[in-house]
Amino acid sequence: MKKRLKITLKFLAFFSAGIFLFWLVYKDQNVSELWSALKKVNYFWIWVSLFIGILSHVARALRWNMLAKSLGYHPKTINSFFYVMIGYLANLALPRMGEVTRSVIINRYEKMPITKAFGTIVLERIIDMIMLLLCTLIVLFTQFHIPLDFIHSHPEIAEKFSNINFLNILMIFFIIVIVFGLIFVFFNRRIKNSVIYKKLADLIRSFFQGLKTIKTVNNKPLFIFYSFLIWFFYFLMMYLCFFSIPETSDLSVFAGLTAFVMGSFAMIAPVQGGMGAWHFMVIATLISYGIDGNTAKVFALVCHESMTAMLIVVGFISLIAIPLVNKNNK
Repeated sequence: MKKRLKITLKFLAFFSAGIFLFWLVYKDQNVSELWSALKKVNYFWIWVSLFIGILSHVARALRWNMLAKSLGYHPKTINSFFYVMIGYLANLALPRMGEVTRSVIINRYEKMPITKAFGTIVLERIIDMIMLLLCTLIVLFTQFHIPLDFIHSHPEIAEKFSNINFLNILMIFFIIVIVFGLIFVFFNRRIKNSVIYKKLADLIRSFFQGLKTIKTVNNKPLFIFYSFLIWFFYFLMMYLCFFSIPETSDLSVFAGLTAFVMGSFAMIAPVQGGMGAWHFMVIATLISYGIDGNTAKVFALVCHESMTAMLIVVGFISLIAIPLVNKNNK
């Protein structure tokens, strides 16, 4: 009962934060004008974008299959796709809940230990971060004026970063490491012989086995290809939305990449699906490219909400379909 209450409160807290950010972005928007603009959107491009989005998740499933096979497991591709979509659906309920939920579902149907499954998913997140950094470098080299314009337009964000004392944080981290190190040195034998230590060591070992799958994966060039393909589809999914609105249809590929990168960083915010934060970052980026504020808001609303709706629909279908597809799995 307490656990359910805690999860419910977390959900309400994150959801409320997202709604508040969303309200801040759209509070001055005229509803009738917004509705009128939404009627003019060419939804053909939105549907094409969503199809590309599904392909990106198929590519992610195929890539994860390679990690699973390197651990001696052979999941069906359809199952791996379901795992991915159920994970995204869980993330819409609670940020970062998807990784744990996906690990549990994998354990349920593949009998892979949760810690190993979680290790492979963390590895995926590390690769995702590397890909995002590569995209960021391209933006910095080709569109450096846009991030500068963003900082100049929103000095309060730069001020918050300048107020963070990174030296103090580093000092606290080192003190914690030293304290735990001394405890381990003086109580080494007792700690190592304890049941908790042995169980924790097994869990950590299993987790790192999942992380190390990158070393043993077969056909590394194919694995790298999937990694680039996933992020190319992510970018294309957003860029195609530009063609749904006449004012954004003439924007360059680099403008699309910049908006994509800014929106990707917003997805890190602890709110469901980057709600509010994603809209704010993408709108600010489009305004820097000379797009009218109202048009930018329409674009962000159509693009984000269509992607979110796709994750919800396909996620629920996956949740219903997975026990049916695996009805003979005992």
